[in-house]
Amino acid sequence: MRKSLIVTALIAALPLMSTAHAEEESPFSGNFSLTTNYVFRGISQTQSNPAVQGGVDYAHSSGFYVGTWASNVGWVDDIAKTRNNMEWDFYFGYAGEAGPISYDVGAIRYFYPGNSISGVATPDTTEVYVSAGWEFLTLKYSHSVSKYLFGWTGLDTDSTRNSNYLELNAEYEIMAGWTASAHIGHQYIKHNSKASYSDWGLGVSKDIGIGTVALNYADSDANGDCSKGEPYCFGSSGKDAAGSHFYVSFSKDF
Repeated sequence: MRKSLIVTALIAALPLMSTAHAEEESPFSGNFSLTTNYVFRGISQTQSNPAVQGGVDYAHSSGFYVGTWASNVGWVDDIAKTRNNMEWDFYFGYAGEAGPISYDVGAIRYFYPGNSISGVATPDTTEVYVSAGWEFLTLKYSHSVSKYLFGWTGLDTDSTRNSNYLELNAEYEIMAGWTASAHIGHQYIKHNSKASYSDWGLGVSKDIGIGTVALNYADSDANGDCSKGEPYCFGSSGKDAAGSHFYVSFSKDF
């Protein structure tokens, strides 16, 4: 999900928006990326295949923002039976600063367009979130308010509403043009402890002028052993979506 990077850029730009050149700053921005694997919260969304991604955002000088972002995915058609291979996100929120602390509150809808099948839980998910940042650290909490979280049902009830994800992210410029990143998170799925897990990752990126190239590593303790029928064995081909992943990406903002 692209939104966290958009908000980081917005917060950094807030002081500039109050200058005499504010009228020259366009509130609209866009982004495009190519990646060898789309990994979200430690889980491969494309069954370890490449993805094309992009989005458009509007960020007002007051701190309000709204945007949309999309990517191809490779699990929804097989798991949720919606005849779909696309994720389309819509989000809005408010970001700002209070002294040395940056903050962001908002909501996001993960939409997987397709023809759903009666009796199968929809993968479409709505979350509200709040985050706080200091220096190079950002702590974020996301809370699901839709009936289902990404198509998961509970072990003792149908609904997985009130599931949540807590994450700590770090980004630090180690030298001019080079940025190191680290991540740790925990996905709690209400009424389904078997599908709950923790994930972590490391990355390094380089601004090459025409865009940014990044090398990332992601892993988790989620269960994806297909021989045991674990929850994160996705697709008719039976791939472990929760295994460790190394992937490379190229991204461009405009």
